[in-house]
Amino acid sequence: MKSHDRYGYTPITGRPSDRWPNGAGLAFYIALNVERYWFDGGLTEDLVPGGSRPDVLNGSWLEYGARVGAWRLIDLFRSLDLPATVLLNSDVCGHSPELVAAFRAEGYEIAAHGRTNSESQAGMDGEDESRLILEATNTIADAVGERPEGWLSPWLAETYLTPDLLQEAGYLYVLDWCPDDQPVWLETRNGRILSIPYSQEINDSAAIIGRNVSAGAFADMVIDQVDEMLEQSRTHGPRLVFGLALHAQIIGQPFRLRQLRRALRHIAGLSDQIWITRAADIASVISGNPANAL
Repeated sequence: MKSHDRYGYTPITGRPSDRWPNGAGLAFYIALNVERYWFDGGLTEDLVPGGSRPDVLNGSWLEYGARVGAWRLIDLFRSLDLPATVLLNSDVCGHSPELVAAFRAEGYEIAAHGRTNSESQAGMDGEDESRLILEATNTIADAVGERPEGWLSPWLAETYLTPDLLQEAGYLYVLDWCPDDQPVWLETRNGRILSIPYSQEINDSAAIIGRNVSAGAFADMVIDQVDEMLEQSRTHGPRLVFGLALHAQIIGQPFRLRQLRRALRHIAGLSDQIWITRAADIASVISGNPANAL
């Protein structure tokens, strides 16, 4: 039976009991995807599929995130004193530099999310994929003044070499893998790279666009997820991570933003019981004591 051989099987039960820096058993971070798409070409996320060409409807809808949605989300996060990890297509740096500067001014972590979401790494050879990773990394580093520490592949599409290439490019963590509620070390050909949980279930793209979940139901899912994981973390078991996956063009729509505000107010009210942080801070804690991940 074919295996990826990146990590072994370890059940959640019986793992060592440990806590995050503030003594909490649950860490929470916002993963905000801010993406750039080609107009009328390449891969796309369709609000209304099957339209005519040029695809003005979907093409312009995808631009809403950088023009409006992300700015509204900055205001919301600031009002609740919430940090964020921004998963940034590197092409956003040249197209929307004011937005990137605003993220930096808020102290958000900027992680790499490929060049654009109109392309994926799937099917690339090692040389082309290495070139894509290097280009995205350098573009973001030039724009924000520091190299990104984390990576999310567009469409979570990898090749068999992706973790190896990311580790060799100096990345500390990757968000593509979702096997656990704890960080997991992935074996690579030259060492290890940390996999941090990034939710594929509590994800506005998968839930709202993919499964037609309403904005209110999505907010309920977020609240139920954090409440249940908080309860699980109180059993003195292994410390857990909840990464809330959001996309500026989806959750930044006003009627959805209103429901997200309800969910995030609930989470902000738990700040004395959970560790509200950024993905890079989680990776830093684990890297400081590698035995604290699987």
